[in-house]
Amino acid sequence: MSQDSPSHQWKTLDQDLNRLSRLEAATMYSARPLVGVGISLVFVTLAALAAALFTGGEPQGLAVVVAAAFGAYMALNIGANDVANNMGPAVGAKALSMLGAIAIAAICESAGALLAGGDVVSTISKGIIDPQGLADGRVFVWAMMAALLSASIWVNIATWIGAPVSTTHSVVGGVMGAGIAAAGLGTVSWPTMGAIAASWVISPLLGGVIAAAMLAFIKWRVIYVADKIAAARVWVPVLIGVMSAAFATYLSIKGLSHVMKIGLPLALTIGAAAGVLVWLISVPFIRRQSRGMENRNRSLKTLFRLPLVVSAGLLSFAHGANDVANAVGPLAAVVYAQQSAEVAGEVSIPLWVMVIGALGISFGLVLFGPKLIGMVGSQITKLNPMRAYCVALSAAVTVIAASWLGLPVSSTHIAVGGVFGVGFFREWYMERRARRIADNRPVAQRIARQERARRKLVRRSHFMTIVAAWVVTVPAAALLSALCFWLLQGLGF
Repeated sequence: MSQDSPSHQWKTLDQDLNRLSRLEAATMYSARPLVGVGISLVFVTLAALAAALFTGGEPQGLAVVVAAAFGAYMALNIGANDVANNMGPAVGAKALSMLGAIAIAAICESAGALLAGGDVVSTISKGIIDPQGLADGRVFVWAMMAALLSASIWVNIATWIGAPVSTTHSVVGGVMGAGIAAAGLGTVSWPTMGAIAASWVISPLLGGVIAAAMLAFIKWRVIYVADKIAAARVWVPVLIGVMSAAFATYLSIKGLSHVMKIGLPLALTIGAAAGVLVWLISVPFIRRQSRGMENRNRSLKTLFRLPLVVSAGLLSFAHGANDVANAVGPLAAVVYAQQSAEVAGEVSIPLWVMVIGALGISFGLVLFGPKLIGMVGSQITKLNPMRAYCVALSAAVTVIAASWLGLPVSSTHIAVGGVFGVGFFREWYMERRARRIADNRPVAQRIARQERARRKLVRRSHFMTIVAAWVVTVPAAALLSALCFWLLQGLGF
């Protein structure tokens, strides 16, 4: 065939078009992360412009503009990292698609931040440093800006390496580091820091133990019984009622407490009433949904799917109400200090500041959240709706127990600890079951069973990476904050 023939020319053209298509696809794939970065830069810029608009003409307004940019950056990182703990289990259990999880989380996080985020927030987080040590207004502003920037950088690094970390602990470390840089070691409340350090152990252990206990109960009363559907009709409404009671109590403590003063007894009463009401509603609903279902575990997964989706949404609402202060608390403190030339331990959060926090969390989730959601949901251990439900329930119950005991805990550590607890419990349970079966089988089958039981259901590499990130969060954020403080001091904002 001649090279000048029409068929050869069409073939050459087709090959060239295929090469161009592959090149275009590769270019789009490599440029995809840059799209998120570009949108983030636009959002940070708009936040800074909004700050300039709302504080225009005021003296030293540049500090507010820069602090607003830092607050927007922190909100983006909270959305990218922290929200994965709420939605990861539901996505890993295939109860929600990634797109559905992002949509629900974005709506619930924004609603929680704007409706229950609170009008007043402690700017010196949990009494970490003495406000008198930062009585000078300019020093206080530098400290808050340094705390915001350092916490943002650290959470950004953690997201990049795939480690879910506590944004609260990041801000704690940032405030501590800036306080030490500004006023020395004596300004830090070391007993408070000791309690926060203890929560590194308490939070994941409580979350893991409660999640494992819930999974053990579901296996005992629902999964490993002769008639699974009959057992599910009895116990799934009870478990939904328990979940509702836990979340109603949790939201009362974390959300309504910003609007009115609610003690733990009243919150528990509200939770108990909600739990009984939802249990009564769930009984006919589960009976109708389970009609005609086969006596298999797959049917049980269907019954747990809706409660899991609802629990993920409620966790996101509570997270938005609680953790938006990590992004906008120091920013609100800077705004107050610049407007009044005073330093306060508690300040009101302007609406425009709260909107920056809410939108930033949502943008961060949409642009960068899928990586951590996938890691928490499927890469630590395999989850199904029952296991993921146990993780969600343990998060709410552990926060309530910690509030009752007066223990400072991290919602991130609790949720990820619940995932670890479920995975390690499954390892222990499978090994125990395999050993029991092997005792009644020939030697060859016993060896095969034991080999199968040795399979690890929790990925040790992720476990070590996450634990290491937890341990270094406060000192890393503190060191970064001290460096940022000296830099800002030198620039003289």
